Amino acid sequence: MKELTKAGLRLLAVPLTVLGLLLGGAAPASAHAALVRTDPAQGSVVETAPQQVRLTFSEGVLLASDAVRVLGPDGRRADTGAASNGGEGNDTAVVALRPGLGNGTYTVAWKAVSADSHPVAGAFVFSIGAPSKTTVSLPTQEAGGGLVGALYDVGRYAAYLGFALMAGSAFFLGVCWPAGAQQRPLRRLVAGGWATMVAATIALLLLRAPYAGGGSIGDVLDLGGVSDVLDTRPGAALLSRLLLLAASAVFIAVLFGSFAKREDPVERQDLAWGLSIGGTVVAVGLAATWAMAEHASVGIQASVAMPVDIVHLLAMAVWLGGLATLLVALWRGLPVERSAVRRFSRIAFWAVAALVSTGVYQSWRQLGSWDALVSTGYGQLLLVKIGLVVLLLELAWLSRRWTGRLAEKAKAVQPVRSAKSARAAAAVAQPVAAGRGGDPAVRTAQLARQEAALAKERDRKARDADPERAGLRRSVLAEAAVAVVILGVTTLLTGTQPGRAAEESAAAGATAPVTSVPEPLDVRIPFDTGGPNGKGEAEVTLDPGSTAENELHLLITAPDGQARDVPEVKVSFTLPAQKIGPIPVTLGKIDTGHWSAENVQIPIPGQWTLSVTVRTSDIDQVTRTRTVKIS
Repeated sequence: MKELTKAGLRLLAVPLTVLGLLLGGAAPASAHAALVRTDPAQGSVVETAPQQVRLTFSEGVLLASDAVRVLGPDGRRADTGAASNGGEGNDTAVVALRPGLGNGTYTVAWKAVSADSHPVAGAFVFSIGAPSKTTVSLPTQEAGGGLVGALYDVGRYAAYLGFALMAGSAFFLGVCWPAGAQQRPLRRLVAGGWATMVAATIALLLLRAPYAGGGSIGDVLDLGGVSDVLDTRPGAALLSRLLLLAASAVFIAVLFGSFAKREDPVERQDLAWGLSIGGTVVAVGLAATWAMAEHASVGIQASVAMPVDIVHLLAMAVWLGGLATLLVALWRGLPVERSAVRRFSRIAFWAVAALVSTGVYQSWRQLGSWDALVSTGYGQLLLVKIGLVVLLLELAWLSRRWTGRLAEKAKAVQPVRSAKSARAAAAVAQPVAAGRGGDPAVRTAQLARQEAALAKERDRKARDADPERAGLRRSVLAEAAVAVVILGVTTLLTGTQPGRAAEESAAAGATAPVTSVPEPLDVRIPFDTGGPNGKGEAEVTLDPGSTAENELHLLITAPDGQARDVPEVKVSFTLPAQKIGPIPVTLGKIDTGHWSAENVQIPIPGQWTLSVTVRTSDIDQVTRTRTVKIS
């Protein structure tokens, strides 16, 4: 077969060209639910109290009993109870409001689980009659964040890694190197992958409820939460995974038991067919537990994306698991056959082809445009993954070169040396045993075992000294290390909002839901009119600092901090970007050095210029400006 570098470049060229065509003509789609519309609109002021609050998402969502909470200015609940799903595909959440709500600012806090199993949450405000201050304090932890979110990500990574070690290593031993199934280190590798996947799946089941609901680590042992999780699609997928893992344990036992010890070629062939069919069914089922509950299950072409995702996961397992098996065999000095390495090299090539092709399709589904590669977190992570894959292809090429250089000579010498060692041991055993008066058979067996151990150690040192084997070991180690990093990036990608959803949310103006009521503007402006007693400070407070009706207070203080009167003060607002203003504010004095104004109207949000003019005498006057943001 030709060198993998040239093949890899050809392999990348076609999918990347297809990716360009696909992204160039991509149609909008949804994945990873984003809030795209609210009624009442966020930040709006309505004249009369609405009967309900409606949230519209980019895809279907699952709602808990407290998914939407509406809190009044005093922090009390203004809704009547649990939210309900509505709209096409359960893409809306509706909660009814209590009748007779008073004027003021109301805060809507929401949380949901998107159809691809990831939690989303946020908050926004609207006002009835006029904005007001509020006592509502919302939690700052994001959905799926905190310690629970970190542990959940670790569990997902461990599940991916366990699947690769279990399925990929078993495939390597069953297809590429059947004789290796008798080696204890390789058995432990497969069993370790199985145990890792079981432990990770159980942990994900326990963490699922607090992860989706924004709970704490103490909620992990809440059996009621686990029961609720099992009624959801992610919970059903995790439970199915556990059942399939129980079935896979049977196939692993057969692989390392009957199959490894069977010597009759016909019986071994029949057993191999049974293992191949049954093992493939279980492996496909395990891969499907991810495809049925994550990004592939929602958005455009879900019926195509799910089987593509299964192929992607299986190819990942074959490649990474095979690398891990080969690395352990080389590192432990096991007599891995050259034919097994070359067979895996050929299979790995097609696994890479499947990974690249399916990865391109997945990237198109999740990105939607070239701009999303650099403008979204998902696209940036994808660029990192692409760079790592290119590095991995180069390392794979190096491994393939070392595979071709594996020497046959050392393999041919090993059995001759072992036979000579055995004959020498037998020759020495008889006189030694006779001279000591012991049982010749026992002494012969002891010497044979000692010589076998020494021969095994010499063989291992000889293999380690073989430059071809050492080079292959180093390249496979580097290849496996990069593959493990890629697996980590992939885990992060599965928990990141895809580029399509981020762009769709941005287009809808809902990318940054308000998480709290805007803080009043408080601006301190030092001034110096240049005359006697011309120094001081003007403090301007604008509450709530938005486009609604505001209350403005102006306080003039002397350098010692005491309030002081001045002959005249003026305040105005200008929006240079829109050529609006100046808009003067009519002030009324209410105390020493204290002026105020009610119903100050700022027409549109933006970066406004606040101007304060202070006159301290008939001729001493100064105007100072500050840029303030009106929300």
